[in-house]
Amino acid sequence: MSIKSFTALSAAAILVVTSCTSGWDPSDNDSDSDWTDKASATGSGKTEIVIPDIALSDSYTDGSESIPEDDDDFVENSSFGKSVVISYDGTSATVSGLVDGVTATVNGADVIINSTIKAVEYTLSGTTTNGSFKIYSSNKFKLTLNGTNITSTTGAAINIQSTKRVFIVIADGTTNSLTDASSYTATVTGEDMKACLFSEAQIAFSGSGKLSVKGNYKHAICCDDYIRMRKNTNITVTGAASDGIHVNDYFIQEGGTLKITSSGDGIDVENEKIDINGGQLYITTNGAAKKGMKCGANININGGTLIINTSGSGEYDSDEKDISSCACIKCDSNFVFKNATAAITSTGAAGKGISVDGTATFESGTLIVKTTGKQYIYQNLDSSPKGIKAEGDLTINGGEIKVVCSGGEGSEGIESKSNLTINDGTIEAECYDDCINAASSISVNGGKIYCYSSNNDAMDSNGTLSFTGGLTICSGTTTPEEGIDCDQNNFSIKGGIVIGVGGASSTPTANSCTQRSVLYGTSASEKALISIVNSSSKALMTYDIPRNYSQQMTMLYSSPDLAANQSYTFCAGGVISGGTTFHGFTYGHTLTNFTEGTTFTSGSVVTTINTTTGGGGGQPGGRM
Repeated sequence: MSIKSFTALSAAAILVVTSCTSGWDPSDNDSDSDWTDKASATGSGKTEIVIPDIALSDSYTDGSESIPEDDDDFVENSSFGKSVVISYDGTSATVSGLVDGVTATVNGADVIINSTIKAVEYTLSGTTTNGSFKIYSSNKFKLTLNGTNITSTTGAAINIQSTKRVFIVIADGTTNSLTDASSYTATVTGEDMKACLFSEAQIAFSGSGKLSVKGNYKHAICCDDYIRMRKNTNITVTGAASDGIHVNDYFIQEGGTLKITSSGDGIDVENEKIDINGGQLYITTNGAAKKGMKCGANININGGTLIINTSGSGEYDSDEKDISSCACIKCDSNFVFKNATAAITSTGAAGKGISVDGTATFESGTLIVKTTGKQYIYQNLDSSPKGIKAEGDLTINGGEIKVVCSGGEGSEGIESKSNLTINDGTIEAECYDDCINAASSISVNGGKIYCYSSNNDAMDSNGTLSFTGGLTICSGTTTPEEGIDCDQNNFSIKGGIVIGVGGASSTPTANSCTQRSVLYGTSASEKALISIVNSSSKALMTYDIPRNYSQQMTMLYSSPDLAANQSYTFCAGGVISGGTTFHGFTYGHTLTNFTEGTTFTSGSVVTTINTTTGGGGGQPGGRM
């Protein structure tokens, strides 16, 4: 297919269109078939976002690990000269190596340790189908899991009632498992029992063995302080009635492999932070309004490979009097993503990829976000899916971000309720609704951006909009939707390559621009090639129209290559040689065998040809 006809809309043109030398009159209302015959070549239409395959490795290892001498979370920086061994055998257990200050109570395979001394290592081994391990200690200690499988029928599998740090070492080459009861029998009034593996004090996990945990009652792993997971650690939460990991203060993963399947949140930190600094993290949750990763403060993704999936629907929160929905990552304060590879998917109604209440900053790495759920409606309330959403400023400084939001009404890609700034990186978004949206402003200073909306604007600022660099390709749907929209607010172009197509477009504010642009109104069919060539027949750009605009297409194009007071011509078809192509937009190439159309002179900062509908900053014909 090819451009249907550059229709006779010149009555609204701001400048006089010169006649063409090709014999084709753009104001001639020829039939579509006549124009098809005149086009010498066509393109391929809409281009898809290429999603790389991201998977975890079954043989992942972090390699060697340096031991900082001043870090108290490293078991190597502490000494444990006393050894107590607990051996399980079916429905019984034996304790050996008791010393003064350590007592043991054994009831079948239920073991309770009371310790008042320092430097003790407790080693668990063997299997029990009806047992547990519980410890009271006023000092830090080492707990080594040396091929132990504990299933409790009355409560937690391991219950640590300690006020000091516990080093849980998963012995190299061993496989360990913990399973709790589906209901707990309280033994001490007021004592916490909230998880299969529970600790009042900090937990520092290390060792390269394997540990699997299943939480039948509530959480799988819970700590009322913080959890740190060192490199080469391998932990799998096979299921949790509530959260996979629940922590009061903070959670740090330095490396290793962590896999979580839960009916509640995957990782829930109530207070300070979540830091993912490396390793592999896999989370899947299936409960209504549950979160893959949730923190009451900051989340910092500083490395590693992450795969997070949520599948639950939204729901009405009677306490908040509002709708709550699933989110792969939910951050109540500020969020940072860098040096990581992440693929996150939310399939339930109103599901979010990343939802941030504070600021969101993306520095580097690869991030893939998919949402497929529909809008969730409860009485007069509604909530829509979002790829990446920040209540505060959202800044992209680099990396590769791919967002696909296909669920329907309100499915937006990247949204800031404040200011959105893109300084570098490659951003690709394909959404039902707006691909990139901001309440206060959008500023594009660099990077490569592709936006394709199937039912709305491609890029939409409810405030100001500015371009100073980069390459931006935006395709909005048909009238009245726009490729690039900023209502009647200030629209500044001072650099970069910008192309937007839609049923309409906002108009750059001439007295705020230092780079020229052209707005062109016509109609077009999918797969048509449209180009701009200079007076020497050198192509500035060629664009492959991604969809049908049978009634009205408005194209906005701006580039440093548009020089003042020069003659340019819109052309159709042609053969492309060389150059750089990004989602149907080609530049730096050679174009031959094209058909010439409208010629214009760039005498104004903003040149408008034919009818171009839409809002903008006004003063479309202003001069420098």
